[in-house]
Amino acid sequence: MSLGQWLARLVSSLQDPQRVARFQQLCGVEAPASCTAAAAADPREDEKAEARLAGESRRRERQPGASGGPPPPGSDRNQCPAKLGGGGAPNGVRNGRATEVGPASSRRAGLLRRNSLTGEEGQLAHVSNWPLHYLFCFGTELGNELFYMLFFPFWIWNLDALVGRRLVVIWVLVMYLGQCTKDIIRWPRPASPPVVKLEVFYNSEYSMPSTHAMSGTAIPISMILLTYGRWQYPLTYGLILIPCWCSLVCISRIYMGMHSILDVIAGFLYTILILVIFYPFVDVIDNFNQTHRYAPLIIIGLHLALGIFSFTLDTWSTSRGDTAEILGSGAGIACGSHFTYKMGLLLDPPLDILPLTRHPISMTLFGKAILRTFIGMLFVLVVRDIMKRITIPLACKIFSIPCDDIRKARQHMEVELPYRYITYGMVGFSITFLVPYIFFFIGIS
Repeated sequence: MSLGQWLARLVSSLQDPQRVARFQQLCGVEAPASCTAAAAADPREDEKAEARLAGESRRRERQPGASGGPPPPGSDRNQCPAKLGGGGAPNGVRNGRATEVGPASSRRAGLLRRNSLTGEEGQLAHVSNWPLHYLFCFGTELGNELFYMLFFPFWIWNLDALVGRRLVVIWVLVMYLGQCTKDIIRWPRPASPPVVKLEVFYNSEYSMPSTHAMSGTAIPISMILLTYGRWQYPLTYGLILIPCWCSLVCISRIYMGMHSILDVIAGFLYTILILVIFYPFVDVIDNFNQTHRYAPLIIIGLHLALGIFSFTLDTWSTSRGDTAEILGSGAGIACGSHFTYKMGLLLDPPLDILPLTRHPISMTLFGKAILRTFIGMLFVLVVRDIMKRITIPLACKIFSIPCDDIRKARQHMEVELPYRYITYGMVGFSITFLVPYIFFFIGIS
């Protein structure tokens, strides 16, 4: 067997959805009886239902890079099959709500996340290992919006603004390249069945590489690279944190049924390559954002251009909005850091006092950190809600798009791009400028 044949077999093996399904079973996740019974009764029933839903026939066996091209994400047998002609909905979904046929089980997993744009919900499944289930739920949240909304502001407001800003620079770069690569490769999610989809929030996106794995690799590694030598702490802490954080996020995506083994391995290796190439420039980028006279104009123009480019890669999916959200957040944080630096609100410590030592934890220090986090997050959430209420109707009016159905309106590029970019741009700007100014004004800086 030649090296090329061996690599092709290895790639095919690592991409096999049966491996994902076996891992889920090993962790105590079982498919609903209705799904397994339907699949056993007619192995091709899901193909027929898929052809009806997608409007075109799919080959039963899909190979990456085949001449016909891969199917759109979210259509690769991601639901339990509905009987054609029976009027049923796939996976018991009716009007965006999932139901289970038969008596409820005390071991049934709750529906984890719901895609507000597509109405999809996670499959009902039987879980026998609840501690492991909650551990992987936590792991997958380390790559979701809620975590980012808490993690980056906490660094900037309470720990080290310089490290927080540069973490954002790396995160934006890694996530943007990951999202664009997905739309270039266009590999579908693991097929279901046999995989149980415990989460479908990102099911309309493509699969390769896993951006959760990329984020879960980039953040802990960058955090150690940015802090070691700047702060005094044993390197052992970092060497423990990196593999624990990275493996938890990567394995959780397989457990949730959202990625194959190959997806997470590729995401990990892709991130390492990005860090090797671009990490030496992070210091230059951050200094430019803060000190260059025309930095805000260049930042906004560059991030907007990247967003427009990414919206032309493929048809609509949630990755379009995620990409605009990432770029908008990065642009807002960078612009906010520029004005914060000019006004002297958050000054970085001089280099001659490095490495920094951790201040003794006191009630005053702890209380101020909690107060800053509470006030800051409240202000950020208010800004996000206000901007959302303004930008969506305004974009619909400008581009003459019906606004009676917000879900459909947001699937138009003309609405999704300005809504995400402006809203999260203001969120980022609030994190690094408006909120620190409030802290300075009320005396809790």
